[in-house]
Amino acid sequence: MTFAQPDETGEGGSLHEQTVNKLRMVLLNGELSDGARIPEAQLCLRFGVSRTPLREALKVLAAEGFVELRPNRGSIVAPIDPLDVAHVFELKGAIENQIGLLAAVRATPEDRARIERVHGALGAHPAPTAYTELNQEFHRALASATQNPVLLQTYDNLQKRVLRLRFVVNENPVRVAQSFDEHEAIMTAFRARARLDLAERLAEHNRLTGEAVLRTLRGEGIAT
Repeated sequence: MTFAQPDETGEGGSLHEQTVNKLRMVLLNGELSDGARIPEAQLCLRFGVSRTPLREALKVLAAEGFVELRPNRGSIVAPIDPLDVAHVFELKGAIENQIGLLAAVRATPEDRARIERVHGALGAHPAPTAYTELNQEFHRALASATQNPVLLQTYDNLQKRVLRLRFVVNENPVRVAQSFDEHEAIMTAFRARARLDLAERLAEHNRLTGEAVLRTLRGEGIAT
């Protein structure tokens, strides 16, 4: 198997962090299909690492839902289970609601400036991959603005489980336009410090994103 050479992130940080980030990009770029065996030897050569750091990276990505570990049989790209996806978005909706309640009143001036900056970048109509990355940054900034590290850690874990799906959905220009309109409404509530409104809008945005993901998994496309 011959791999493409994507722009691999994660050159900073420890060897472990670099390997995790590079392997995650291989999977996000769709170089290996669902259920495909992870070619450890080839990836070690590509990343310039031994089997040990690669296998540690596989454990991290297994926890994120990218990889399925199979003892004595090698690892595979985890098949996507629509029911599991639905459950993740259901739980994430409750967390988004709490983010709205807290971020509206706890966000610092620095938080607000960062969120405005990222929202503005999203409005500049970036390419799909950049949109997805900015979208992740936007929602994480809101979660961070709660000033609750336990909530933020839980949120990060859930976001990682749906990250690979967002790249697929955000390639659809219809959903990108819908998503940005929802962000505009989120920002209106955030600027007004309207905690109940912000909570409702974040939860609804999560619900609509989850529905778009599930339609994509079923091959139904994005509703217009």
